[in-house]
Amino acid sequence: MPGLRRDRLLTLLLLGALLSADLYFHLWPQVQRQLRPRERPRSCPCARRASAPAPGAAAAAAASDPRTAAHNFSRARPGPERDRGGRSGPGSKLQALFAHPLYNVPEEPPVLGPEDLVLAGQEALRYYRRKVARWNRRHKIYREQLNLTSLDPPVQLRLEASWLQFHLGINRHGLYSRSSPVVSKLLRDMRHFPTISADYSQDEKALLGACDCTQIVKPSGVHLKLVLRFSDFGKAMFKPMRQQREEETPADFFYFIDFQRHNAEIAAFHLDRILDFRRVPPTVGRLVNVTKEILEVTKNEILQSVFFVSPASNMCFFAKCPYMCKTEYAVCGNPHLLEGSLSAFLPSLNLAPRLSVPNPWIRSYSLAGKEEWEVNPLYCDTVKQIYPYNSSDRLLNVIDMAIFDFLIGNMDRHHYEMFTKFGDDGFLIHLDNARGFGRHSHDEISILSPLSQCCRIKKKTLLHLQLLAQADYRLSDVMRESLLEDQLSPILTEPHLLALDRRLQIILRTVEGCIAAHGEQSVVASGPAEEAAPDSGQANLTR
Repeated sequence: MPGLRRDRLLTLLLLGALLSADLYFHLWPQVQRQLRPRERPRSCPCARRASAPAPGAAAAAAASDPRTAAHNFSRARPGPERDRGGRSGPGSKLQALFAHPLYNVPEEPPVLGPEDLVLAGQEALRYYRRKVARWNRRHKIYREQLNLTSLDPPVQLRLEASWLQFHLGINRHGLYSRSSPVVSKLLRDMRHFPTISADYSQDEKALLGACDCTQIVKPSGVHLKLVLRFSDFGKAMFKPMRQQREEETPADFFYFIDFQRHNAEIAAFHLDRILDFRRVPPTVGRLVNVTKEILEVTKNEILQSVFFVSPASNMCFFAKCPYMCKTEYAVCGNPHLLEGSLSAFLPSLNLAPRLSVPNPWIRSYSLAGKEEWEVNPLYCDTVKQIYPYNSSDRLLNVIDMAIFDFLIGNMDRHHYEMFTKFGDDGFLIHLDNARGFGRHSHDEISILSPLSQCCRIKKKTLLHLQLLAQADYRLSDVMRESLLEDQLSPILTEPHLLALDRRLQIILRTVEGCIAAHGEQSVVASGPAEEAAPDSGQANLTR
């Protein structure tokens, strides 16, 4: 009996030791990680965004074959530093374009006071000072908990920071003024400033359940984007390279599962500036060291966990999401450098609320369905009876957006955004253009449906298009020259540039068909007050 009791005692002691070891080495570290301060949904602004639900998540059902996925290794080398491209040289078509009277006409109504700017200056400065102070406190606590020492000084808010001046300069006519020097400085800063933090975007956080962003998330799983913060406290959206320049989107791909292309974001910004829309946030290409500028500066443990070294000794990472969270969909450096696009952030929704509105010409995000506009050529008559398209410039702005999307080949414009401060006549912000420039060999005529069905266009827009069709200002030539500014040049291949000229002619022929059918006065809108429009009739789209 005494021996049996000793055996039981030894067994209990052994089990107790094992339990203690499990608590100390396994459970306690997990508790510590849960208690550690992190970036929480407190900063998630999605609940304040007025929006309709995004299209369905049918993309997962049509996931692309990894065998057709692009090789992600970055091959580009830094291009020469340029100031406004080749515009300073003699014979520059781009310089001549921006010197043309069309690009120097005073905008109406003129920007006169604070009511014409999206931000109230002093309120914005107080808000950003609080943000900087909060970031410095959290960064200090984070480093102390990890027993890390740093000689880096606290981040300072500098009034001359290009991102801050960009925010303060947004007005009722566009995201920046034609003559503003801030954009060039902002592009240089995003290209060169070191990063101090990296994190998932709100879309990715929503997919992970860390942020209630159901109103804006588009869960296709085939894209990956990160928010990078720079040493001047500016932020940019980073989209890594997924396809080589010369690769076309396969014809069998649905538009909602197409890759998001970093070079499309860059090219869209340059085209938007050439069209004088100024509705795309400044975007620049950059070679990012994914180890030093993302992995080593992020505090997000989930983001840290998706980094790995490939068999070719390249540093890679992939999206942590419910769909394509696999290493075959990763993006990789070469071995650490990866090219991508950086798009400047707009002001915080706390300062400048934005409205997210479903596009009246939204596509069906299913494998077989069609929307009414795709089967009803008189669909625009219905749209014109609905507020706010019946009493403001909103419809004309949607047609501008359709023209822009047709030029870049973007079929994925399911929503548009606008600043609430400027009301129904405010400009539409052309965000998220990464699914453009996918197929240079195909012109998707259906993107032009708002123009062909409504037969309306702004006179300003038409004049710019006609100018860019002239040999002295040929669209492909000025785009080619403008894109030389970027560090990752060439941004577009020659077939994509030539496709711009071809699509421009299709737009102009569509307008000519509308004028022939309804008369110039009914088709070309000279100003906000001119709202007469043809009742119906689709323009001839014969190429």
